[in-house]
Amino acid sequence: MTEVMLIWDNPLLFEKLFKEHDIKCQRIVADSIGTPFTPPCKCVVIPTGFANKEYTNILPGIERNAKSFENFVRKGGNLIIFSPVVPEYSYRWLPMELEYKQKHQITKICKDEDHEAQCLVDNKCSEVEFDGYFSKTEGKVVYSSNEGMPLMVVKELGEGKIIATTIHELPSGEFLKWITETAKKSKL
Repeated sequence: MTEVMLIWDNPLLFEKLFKEHDIKCQRIVADSIGTPFTPPCKCVVIPTGFANKEYTNILPGIERNAKSFENFVRKGGNLIIFSPVVPEYSYRWLPMELEYKQKHQITKICKDEDHEAQCLVDNKCSEVEFDGYFSKTEGKVVYSSNEGMPLMVVKELGEGKIIATTIHELPSGEFLKWITETAKKSKL
């Protein structure tokens, strides 16, 4: 059984990270979302740069499948979204308000509220790189920069979660296990 669907249109180093932690991961193109050919999974990951045409062409497929993402999360799946890496972006395809502004910086991250998703970062006392922040969100802010800019938000929806982050670090093994262990198998 596939545990994680990685939405991207060509091989990524990110795939190796899941294999290193014995998590079954399958890369799919955005155009296959919502088709009978996409198997159920526990978690969907949209990597950094998804809205930047220099990196990928998956954005149109993501945006036209808003309902599929919402249903996936409501039925217990976890949706993990990294930064779009464009000057500004509004996540209109999500069932929540979320807007991004690009700003590359290194910061000491601050916990806003305790949440299990904070295991994204191995050492919570260290400095991290981020490529933007959320200028608007209705999700629960769990990490922000030392200047108060939201860097990670979690929105519970139905039986699943939407987790969005602008932290430009590879997620910890603990986080990868947590996102699969806390989700239910659902159809995208």
